[in-house]
Amino acid sequence: MSRKAKSEEPVVANGVEEIRSAQGISRQDLAQLVGVHYQTIGYIERGEYSPSLVLALQISRALAKPVEQLFWLDVEEEIWMNSSSSLSSS
Repeated sequence: MSRKAKSEEPVVANGVEEIRSAQGISRQDLAQLVGVHYQTIGYIERGEYSPSLVLALQISRALAKPVEQLFWLDVEEEIWMNSSSSLSSS
């Protein structure tokens, strides 16, 4: 079984920025709580970087929210990707 190309992987969406901001926590503060650079938090919030499972769980703990409230698969994107790949294989 071969691995999917990066462009075929499901998109991970997140609500980190909204929840972090609502709690009055800065990117810098969250980064310090989870042990990463503040720019990493920005990359995650903009969807430019998907965190490791460990980092996602650390963010979840720091924000006191269930991980599934912070991160989820973007189903609409996944459905689109699956339908476009089936069209291209026809």
